Amino acid sequence: MSTFAVLGPFEVRAGDQPVHVGGRLPRRLLAILIAAEGRPVSDDSLAEGLWGESQPRNPASALQVYVSRLRRVLPGTALQRSPGGYRLLADDTDVERFRGHLVRARALVDGDRHADAHEAFEAALRLWRGTPYEDLADDASTTAIRAALVEQRASAQEEGAAALLATGDHAGAVAMLERLVHAEPYRERRWQLLALALYRSGRQADALNAVRRVRTLLAEELGVDPGPELRRIEGRILAQDPALAATGVAAATPGDRPLSSFIGRDADLALLDRLVGMHRLVTVVGPAGSGKTRLAVEWAGRGAVVRLADVADPAHLVSAVAAAVDATGSAGDPYEALVKRLRLHGEPLVLDNCEHLAGEAARLVVDLLDRVPALRVVATSRGPLGVDGEHSLPLGPLAADDAVALLTDRIRAGRPGWVEQDADRRDLRRLADALDRLPLALELAAARVRTFGVRGLIEQLDDRFTVLGRIPHGTMTSHATLQEAVAWSFDLLSGDERDLAVRLWPYEGGFPLEAAASATAGLGALVSLVDQSVVTAETGGSTARYRMLETIRAYCRSVDPDPAATRAAHAVWVRELVARAAGDLQGERSATTMAALRLELPNLRAGLAYDLTHAPVEALRTAARLMWFWIRSGLLDEGNRTLAAALAAAPDAPLGDVVRAKASSASLFYFTGDVTTARRMLSEAFLAVGSEPGHRSLLAEVRYYQALVQLPGGDPAIALTASAEAHAIATETRTTWLIAATAMAWGAALVMAGRIADGRRRLRAAVRLADASGLVWTAALSELMLAQTLVDARDGEALPLLRTSLRRFLTEGDLSNQLAVLHNGALALDAAGDPAGAALLRDVVHFHQARSGIRPAGTYLQSVMPHGWYEGAPPSQPPTLDDAVAVLTAPARAV
Repeated sequence: MSTFAVLGPFEVRAGDQPVHVGGRLPRRLLAILIAAEGRPVSDDSLAEGLWGESQPRNPASALQVYVSRLRRVLPGTALQRSPGGYRLLADDTDVERFRGHLVRARALVDGDRHADAHEAFEAALRLWRGTPYEDLADDASTTAIRAALVEQRASAQEEGAAALLATGDHAGAVAMLERLVHAEPYRERRWQLLALALYRSGRQADALNAVRRVRTLLAEELGVDPGPELRRIEGRILAQDPALAATGVAAATPGDRPLSSFIGRDADLALLDRLVGMHRLVTVVGPAGSGKTRLAVEWAGRGAVVRLADVADPAHLVSAVAAAVDATGSAGDPYEALVKRLRLHGEPLVLDNCEHLAGEAARLVVDLLDRVPALRVVATSRGPLGVDGEHSLPLGPLAADDAVALLTDRIRAGRPGWVEQDADRRDLRRLADALDRLPLALELAAARVRTFGVRGLIEQLDDRFTVLGRIPHGTMTSHATLQEAVAWSFDLLSGDERDLAVRLWPYEGGFPLEAAASATAGLGALVSLVDQSVVTAETGGSTARYRMLETIRAYCRSVDPDPAATRAAHAVWVRELVARAAGDLQGERSATTMAALRLELPNLRAGLAYDLTHAPVEALRTAARLMWFWIRSGLLDEGNRTLAAALAAAPDAPLGDVVRAKASSASLFYFTGDVTTARRMLSEAFLAVGSEPGHRSLLAEVRYYQALVQLPGGDPAIALTASAEAHAIATETRTTWLIAATAMAWGAALVMAGRIADGRRRLRAAVRLADASGLVWTAALSELMLAQTLVDARDGEALPLLRTSLRRFLTEGDLSNQLAVLHNGALALDAAGDPAGAALLRDVVHFHQARSGIRPAGTYLQSVMPHGWYEGAPPSQPPTLDDAVAVLTAPARAV
């Protein structure tokens, strides 16, 4: 297992041995991916991070080369390609170790094991070797990540000193804190702890001098007075408060602080602190159960947090805030008393749960910020207050590892002897994901593990609100159950907003803008749902995408007055989406359409599953229209299962739908290597539709597919006749994509019939025709077939054609034909005396063939299968598809 170190100069180690990953750019590439913490990083972002404004001519190819080299240097590392870019699933980083030590240290402090806690803090700090992510440029994102880590380190130093002080080693704490105040003299907590350590060491005069030193520093350099905690400890030292000898500065008043450890929000806490330092109003926004209140309480420390959840009447808002900050001691107007208190004490105002009083809270905040120029306000709400100058801190789900850490901590609180096993960790991650990694849901789930076990609890989550039960006393939320917390959000929505939210629950894996915009309420309701954290907007890609957390979906389903009608409407949306996409899958928009359909795959599956039961003819129609999607995505078995189920469920479907479905199924069988079944099914389809004048366009498609499946070892006469007839009908009906495709099939049929020169000419013409019409996929397949006729010619043209074809298929997202190109590339390299390159391509094809059922060998015009290829088990750790692309497109290779 590789360990990645970024808390200083970048390092990779395998065990105790350093791993050399290359120069500055490979180190920077890995550092960028580690900083993303498992999230995909787009090619554009990687290129910007690697080269800035001095990018190479083809950054995507250069990036592929670096990734391929890193995969070879770091075998077993999950450096993956995903729709959003590259991502690195690092098993072990020093950042994760650092955070893990902090979680353990704070748990030990909570358990009054201060000596062990101090050692855990020290173990965390020993991981630091310099500036975090030293190899990365100083862009805004990296600066924010560094700042969060540096803040966590600074807090750990202070917490470690506090733990040492709590052990009774006052002299050791003094020495440590003197170094800390010298390093960062504006951090008041360090002076506070130093004064306390000096006092407990019997050095009262030095303790007072420490407070006066920082008072002078702050006055001379910043023009401000010490904060309330420093002033308070100064007063206690002067009064020789006997409690100072036995207790720390931050002893909590019973009931005003949570009793459980604070896990997973350190970066958010640091960011909140930084935002409050820069802006006068910061609102922490997020869905129910995301931990907004807990974050505000942790940030406020000993300061008052105004809980507004119980303030039902807006008329009581001012008096409630005044009472919470102890501004009710004088008679008269409570608002004036509140203003006077805030001016006098200079403390920030923290308003929790503002969503039900958003308008009134916004007006109060505007007035207070105007009347008290030094005031800072932190608010928590499901959505922004809508005040000019407001800065929002969105609080979403926890990071995956933090969610597991929170679950583990809370499970151990109820089961002290519980020991996490490898299988438990996998199940814990599944449980965390199923609960959206929301802290409140995770806390409740941990308590139920004692009853169901981790895996058993996952199986019960269809009824999550009942299973998770009531919220324990002493937690930060004002609600009794998770369901009540979500319902609180819904009670604040307008009728149109509630209707839209309920209509969206069947969408699996999110939905595009048009899915919501088609509703009666339209875009306005969607914008409001996003603002109020009912719907999450993902705007990082080329198009915005929206999703509901599973907990919110479950609530919407539970309050839907007609869930069957809502699911039926979702199925109609899927049908219409596929109907619009069907023509584009074969046209010039095929790449864009493939990408869009891949995003909607969970919705496609849900819609098809519904229609198989309730509208089987529609399921048959949709599954057949998705033929090229199944093929190009490598989902051959799934496509055929769906088609077979639909054919069985709709025995009385119209002839055209049945024929199209059988033709689609035949094409899928062809790519799995079952050419016999493919040819038989297409022969039956031809017989069924050949004499039907109303199905001329469908006949052309059937004949086109019938010609293709004769390749490579079928009947040349059938291929010639079928392709010629298909081309004639396509020309007659002016079907652009089919004209080019049948020209290609006709050229291939000529090669089969032994008229190789004529076939090559027609294939070259097909490439030109497809290019002229913007038909990238057809041009790519024509080039592949042409290359197949030239592999043995040794005239140097085959490999350039395969390269161009591969690039096109990569753009189109066609896995089946990418593998077909790589198989033929392996044949070409093997013939050219490059067995190593051929073996690498062969391993990639073998692996994907075993995983997806695609059989690229023996398709189209190449029937050669060298002995031993693709026999036995595929390689367990094969080269990646990117490695194969790099080998095939290497400029030095020519055949």
